[in-house]
Amino acid sequence: MTSKEILARNLKALRLERGWSQEELAHRAGLDRTYISSLERRKYAPTLDVLDKLAGALAIGASDLINGLK
Repeated sequence: MTSKEILARNLKALRLERGWSQEELAHRAGLDRTYISSLERRKYAPTLDVLDKLAGALAIGASDLINGLK
């Protein structure tokens, strides 16, 4: 599994675990909803700055987004 696939899986799982829409996560991370959708569909690879924003919004470490979930 590629890093983009792992990120997409983890991002969606963490978002759904919190009961958030893509729009809610985007708002909390200061990103556009269509960008969240593109990440979850593996269309784009995020920058480190975006990983930090997503991790901050989800209250996890950035590395947790690209590591396997437990």
